[in-house]
Amino acid sequence: MARKPTPRTEFVLFNVYYEDGSRRSNRRVPADLLGGIDRDEPARAVIEEQDREISEKSGLAPLMITRIVRVDDEEKERARDTRRANERANAR
Repeated sequence: MARKPTPRTEFVLFNVYYEDGSRRSNRRVPADLLGGIDRDEPARAVIEEQDREISEKSGLAPLMITRIVRVDDEEKERARDTRRANERANAR
């Protein structure tokens, strides 16, 4: 008899930028919390909770988050900027 597939939790990856200029890459947030009217705003609460847990374990105060960007959005933005720069260089 075949086994039933286990339910999978899908995650969305975010890059998190802090007030001191540092960045943490690929922070995981469950995909089912995102979308709807709030879009990616619930991700901030999840990541802030992760930061609190990390700071408790490390003994350091959590840093203030300045912005949160989906990893795939950032890659698309970087590719678009590169493409535009190449187009400008070829137009000359």
